Amino acid sequence: MNCSEMLENIKKEYGIVKILSNKNECEIFQIRNKSTGKNIVLRMYASPVAVYNFLKNIRHENLPEIYDTYMLEDGQIVLEEFINGITVAEVLESGRYTYRGAKKIISSICDVLSFLHNIHVVHRDIKPENIIITESGNIKLIDLNASRIFKAEKEADTVVLGTVGYASPEQFGLSQSDSRADIYALGILLNVMLTGVHPSEQLAKGRAGKIILKCTQIDPNKRYRTVEELKYNL
Repeated sequence: MNCSEMLENIKKEYGIVKILSNKNECEIFQIRNKSTGKNIVLRMYASPVAVYNFLKNIRHENLPEIYDTYMLEDGQIVLEEFINGITVAEVLESGRYTYRGAKKIISSICDVLSFLHNIHVVHRDIKPENIIITESGNIKLIDLNASRIFKAEKEADTVVLGTVGYASPEQFGLSQSDSRADIYALGILLNVMLTGVHPSEQLAKGRAGKIILKCTQIDPNKRYRTVEELKYNL
């Protein structure tokens, strides 16, 4: 069965509410169960994303639940929890974060990254659009499209993915990206939350600036070693 056929089968039970994204060989839909009215997210990829199979039915308060995955002839379909809330990117459209507000969000992202890194998963696409603040104030890290499972024997990433400006240098083929790639992106994220721009344009002042500089060192060995260490220094 191919993706189009599976999508038609899913439409028998679910109606498409809207297209959330259509880029990088990935279509994302918000769909709604015709009987229960429950919203979920359907992700359709042109090539398999192994991390979704790895995380199926694994629970973490700062991750959306992965309900099911389908490996198909021409790609993969993932059914995922729909998170209702506002992204950090949307918040930044109307202003900047205080250090205290940014610290709360970065700390929660450190918690979920600690969980992912401990099972050898690197997110590789930490950015404001991929962080949702729910109506109850919980923080959710979404979009595992660029994620990879770290393998010690690999010398470099086989696929270059991530968002320019947030992606670490090693994600562009210089070496294999590991947990320190996410630490680099967290430094960029913290600076953008505080100043609205990349640290190359304006570095946040005070303690935050020192943390950001440590996170964004070109040499991964000069960054914080773990997200736990970063969180401690916040």
